[in-house]
Amino acid sequence: MLTTLRVKNLALVERVSVEFRPGLNVITGETGTGKSILIGALSLLLGDRAEKRLIRSGADACGAEAVFQLADAAGVDALLEAAGLEPCDQGQLILRRVVKAEGASQVLINDQPATLQLLKQLGERLLDMHGPHDHQSLLNPAFQLDLLDAYGQLRETRAAYEAAFADWRGLVNRLDALASEVGDLDAEKDRLAYRVQELAAAAPVEGEDEQVAQEQRLLGQTQRVQELCSGAVEALVDGEASAFNALVGVQKNFEELSRLDPAAQDWLAQVRGMAAQLQELQGGLHGLAERLEHDPQRLAWLDERLAVYQRLRRKYAPTVPEMLKILEQSRARLHDLQTRDAQIAQLKQESDQALDTVRARGAVLRQQRQAVCQKLAADVTGELRALGFPGGSFAVRLQPVAPAPTGLDAVEFGFAPNVGEPMMPLRDIASSGEISRVMLATKVVLAQHDRIPVLVFDEIDANIGGATGSAVGRKLAEVARRHQVLCITHLPQVAVFGQTHLAVSKAVRDGRTSTQVQVLEDKERVEEIARMLGSRELTRTALTHARELLAGAG
Repeated sequence: MLTTLRVKNLALVERVSVEFRPGLNVITGETGTGKSILIGALSLLLGDRAEKRLIRSGADACGAEAVFQLADAAGVDALLEAAGLEPCDQGQLILRRVVKAEGASQVLINDQPATLQLLKQLGERLLDMHGPHDHQSLLNPAFQLDLLDAYGQLRETRAAYEAAFADWRGLVNRLDALASEVGDLDAEKDRLAYRVQELAAAAPVEGEDEQVAQEQRLLGQTQRVQELCSGAVEALVDGEASAFNALVGVQKNFEELSRLDPAAQDWLAQVRGMAAQLQELQGGLHGLAERLEHDPQRLAWLDERLAVYQRLRRKYAPTVPEMLKILEQSRARLHDLQTRDAQIAQLKQESDQALDTVRARGAVLRQQRQAVCQKLAADVTGELRALGFPGGSFAVRLQPVAPAPTGLDAVEFGFAPNVGEPMMPLRDIASSGEISRVMLATKVVLAQHDRIPVLVFDEIDANIGGATGSAVGRKLAEVARRHQVLCITHLPQVAVFGQTHLAVSKAVRDGRTSTQVQVLEDKERVEEIARMLGSRELTRTALTHARELLAGAG
């Protein structure tokens, strides 16, 4: 259940903390006092869009916090652990959201930073909210079908159908793409075949172009390279005034010096190392000069290979990896064109088989839906008769349709408010009061089958009153035996059924208007019911009427 809702700097609310109890919690107050702000706070905590205009004037942020006490936290804990968060402590879940005037909003779950998506997932498990205009969704055929499947617990059967439908549509889309190709496909095949042949024959290799260019530069300057190598060897080793001969003289000096001072041994070792390095350098220079013996055939091959790479760069791509990618793509596209007829035949066969699967699974889903239709109609009819339609009846009809994402069926809800009247589609009912009661009836029926612990009704009783209001209040109290129910209402006939009565009012402090929420006990509750009955002054008659209503509900 929802135990606590705290709101700060949200619209008229400066700071409010509301304690809820099990059963039916009714929330009343005059129009404009801020009752809907409590629902807005819950909507924020369910992941709805956060608008900065909701921030109370003069504040830099607004926020809401809800504390839930869960009898079974296993499902919620699984979501938290999957998101890398700690599980609930002794079944307590705390949701907090802060909307800032500047910067991003903040979501905290059990005081741990979390994502808005996780907040929405948790909200779907915890709260079912129904606002004053939500009954319009009951006129939507897609919503009706979802409601039917939810009532019948057909989630697995429908998921199996949806998977088969997605597979079939994927095959059909691929088939359509192949069949819809236009243009001169033979000419495209010729162009692709030439491109593949040219790139494959050139056989570009990543890195080879740089190696070829480097070797070509060396071979093209063979004589100059050999001259430079020869000059370097002469200066380093071979010449009379070479560095090596100089080191030999230095080495003799250090040999004699080291006999006089052992500390010179390190210098002697360094000089010997230099001499060895000069000899190694001499070997490398000789090797380079010998390797670059003039080879006209090799140079011609290098020139030709370099020209190939330059041509490929101009025609296809500036780098070898891009050339290889073009080759791969061209081969794939050429294969598609060359095997197009075979692919179309194969896809046609696969799509026909997939359509058979769609129809088979759709038939199973239809059979289960048909079994559910009569039971749903009977259950909703029973609830409607308790909500002021003693002769009313509800119907659920299925019509076959072409394969669609939700099945092979279209559904239509029908309603006859009185005996002898023809059954009419819900969309043809003009009375919003009637639609509201039909929606409440379906909510009551579904509440018996779902596991969502908290149901919130915001003015579900709009456009009804009198005895019908009492019937609605009695039905909400019945639902509250299995769920915690929060209900904002303007009807005293509904409010008297609340096990907890919360009154919302406005007060002016320091020149600012703010909203207050008070839990009403016996005396205050009688006075609030009297006010709701339309009595501006708490006369003895109004108070007596209020007590009678409360006694009747009790």
